[in-house]
Amino acid sequence: MSADIPAFPAASPRVSELLARMTLEEKAAQLVGYWLDQGGEVVAPMQNEMGRTGAGETLADITRDGIGHYTRVYGTRPVEPAERAAWLWEEQRRLKRETRLGIPALVHEECLTGLAAWKAASFPTPLAWGASFDQELVAEMGSLIGESMRDLGIHQGLAPVLDVIRDPRWGRVDECIGEDPYLVGTVGTAYVRGLQSTGVHATLKHFLGYSGSRAGRNHAPVSAGPREVADIFLPPFEMAIRDGEVRSVMNSYAEIDGVPVASDPALLTGLLREQLGFDGVVVADYFAVAFLEAMHAVAADRGEAAQLALTAGIDVELPSGDAYLAPLVDRVRSGMLDEAYLDRAVIRVLKQKEELGLLDEDAFEGQPPQDVDLDSPRHRAVARLLAEESIVLLSNDPIAGSGPVLPLAASANRIALIGPNADRAEALQGCYSFANHVLAHHPGYEVGFEIPSVREALVEALPGADVVVARGCDVEGDDRSGFDEAAAAAASADVAIVVIGDQAGLFGRGTVGEGNDVDSLELPGVQRELVERLVATGTPVVMVMLTGRPYAIGWALDDKPARPAAVLQSFFPGEEGGRAIAAILTGEASPSGRLPVSLPRSAGAQPYTYLHPILGGASDVTSADSTPARPFGFGLSYTSFAYDDLAVDERTGTGGRFTASVTVSNTGDRPGTDVVQLYARDRVASVTRPVAQLLGYARVRLAAGESRRVRFEVPTTRLAFTDRRGVKIVEPGDIDVWVASHAAAASSTTEMDAATGGVISNSRGRDHREVPGTATPRRTVVLTGDVHEVTAGDARIVEVVQG
Repeated sequence: MSADIPAFPAASPRVSELLARMTLEEKAAQLVGYWLDQGGEVVAPMQNEMGRTGAGETLADITRDGIGHYTRVYGTRPVEPAERAAWLWEEQRRLKRETRLGIPALVHEECLTGLAAWKAASFPTPLAWGASFDQELVAEMGSLIGESMRDLGIHQGLAPVLDVIRDPRWGRVDECIGEDPYLVGTVGTAYVRGLQSTGVHATLKHFLGYSGSRAGRNHAPVSAGPREVADIFLPPFEMAIRDGEVRSVMNSYAEIDGVPVASDPALLTGLLREQLGFDGVVVADYFAVAFLEAMHAVAADRGEAAQLALTAGIDVELPSGDAYLAPLVDRVRSGMLDEAYLDRAVIRVLKQKEELGLLDEDAFEGQPPQDVDLDSPRHRAVARLLAEESIVLLSNDPIAGSGPVLPLAASANRIALIGPNADRAEALQGCYSFANHVLAHHPGYEVGFEIPSVREALVEALPGADVVVARGCDVEGDDRSGFDEAAAAAASADVAIVVIGDQAGLFGRGTVGEGNDVDSLELPGVQRELVERLVATGTPVVMVMLTGRPYAIGWALDDKPARPAAVLQSFFPGEEGGRAIAAILTGEASPSGRLPVSLPRSAGAQPYTYLHPILGGASDVTSADSTPARPFGFGLSYTSFAYDDLAVDERTGTGGRFTASVTVSNTGDRPGTDVVQLYARDRVASVTRPVAQLLGYARVRLAAGESRRVRFEVPTTRLAFTDRRGVKIVEPGDIDVWVASHAAAASSTTEMDAATGGVISNSRGRDHREVPGTATPRRTVVLTGDVHEVTAGDARIVEVVQG
């Protein structure tokens, strides 16, 4: 028997009465999922190697003691939504009618880029959310996804991913929001609020440290110190728990310093529940409990794995019951595990079902939806706007004798549209889209909704233009047989648009996505050669990137004569992505996306983050250059912006707030949206601090010639860090504060425009191109008083007011 009996969560009389009536088998059944279509294609790591609960049994046999979750009722294979909903309603009634306790199943689904179900809308990937810097729009998207889930009888969504990007070689980068914890936290929390506003529970992924895996390899060990864990990986989860009131959390597959997270009570109970105050349900990432035996080797069998996970704080084993059914029951009956640990988890699960209305007498008494529209005009409008806002203009060179190549001139009548992603709808969607995650295994099915490719969208936007299409090459492989045709098309055109990048997929099926890690950040296949061949024709070339990670494309931005005239970066923009790209190319919309992750110089410079201390940047004492090709927060526009008159509160207490105000002006002749970024640097601290840290941001829409005053209300806890004792503090001292167009912008009063800058020499005497940008002169905020220890009640969200 365990020496430490866990404290029980508070429970309602209904939950307490159910628990008192339960047999041991009925308790265990509430702590597992059942994958109805588990014999299908692989959509989870090591799915084929794991046990298949209930193989050969009827569903009535499998659920004779009840069931906690049904795993991916809609999201494992293409099923007609209305027909599946009718089946699900009847199945829930059967569970109420035929099982002894009459408890319905909680249904969970993936929902990272929209509901992962056939015919459901496909939204931009989370890396695009980060590029938009638009919390409100992400929240609206979350509410639309939640409404679709609720209508189909789905109760819990396995999103958002709050892992902070540390290495773009990691395949799951396209599921992440960015490299800055505050950006990840604010945008991720917005998604949580949107989804949960509809009555569907969000699930934070992956607690904790998953994205810090060595060399960007999936499931690799994590070597992160407690300060990195506390100050980089933890804040987004803290924000979503305290500010978003999220109801579910999923564990990380990782092991940190040799301890698998799935078996670590210090993280899953001490940190998550006792320190952060989380009172919802912790679910296992798929097969994570069994992995304690199969991959980590800290358990001798499934029973020991179950005990380690349950006592650590994992309440529900997903996607099935390999460990939490018979192996766990045997463990309790043998006296090796106190039944109180089961009771603790069961109470949490029943409380969640009670919150969701599953324990109500009239649950599922109504009729299932007869006509389900999972891709309504509202879905498409939000998908289009978010895609437009997320597209980043990386370069836009003037053409000899005229202005920049973008937006396309009216005189561009003959357009060569080239590249492997120019006419592929799959290239617009991320790894967790239904099309790439599931439908790729079912080639006989249509995608189920309208998703025009870049070619179709461009022809639609320019009905009078002659658009000549050539593939050139594939995303992967070394076939160059299409180069000549592509070069001929470009040579005879007024402008060539080459659409290149990734194909999202799973575990080796594709170039990016879960399990698709890389050791090079060069473009896949021979795509770079294709671009260089097109540039050599002398025709102005616009390079459009459809990717799930940032690539090392400094050659396309800085190297004459190899670089294209313009470069657009789009992170898997979803079903309206083709139209969004066409709108940016033609000038119907103005680019306003900003890089949520630094654009790498090379794979060898990784891992890299703009949040580095002095020793983490380029210097005269090393011949290696980690400086990114383009920094975090970077993005150009079709107009120009200037920042003036930064004012800050000069003194404030370490436990207080300060204000920073700046005037933002559109100094160009077109309307546009700027992403105003507030940065800070702690001059001297008791531990090393980053040379720049994002404090807050604001999207500001301005007409040509318009100015607006923007005020940031900043709690000093935005400057908090973990001290040498392991305590989160705010120290007194001088803080430099400035407003800039990106993280590397130097203090100046120059304007940021579409020009790409000249050639300058750095401190090592090497030439590199100046990154265009602007920043205000720095102001100093003096934090006064004693060291302030941060508590759970301290605010951390920056409030923004536009005058």
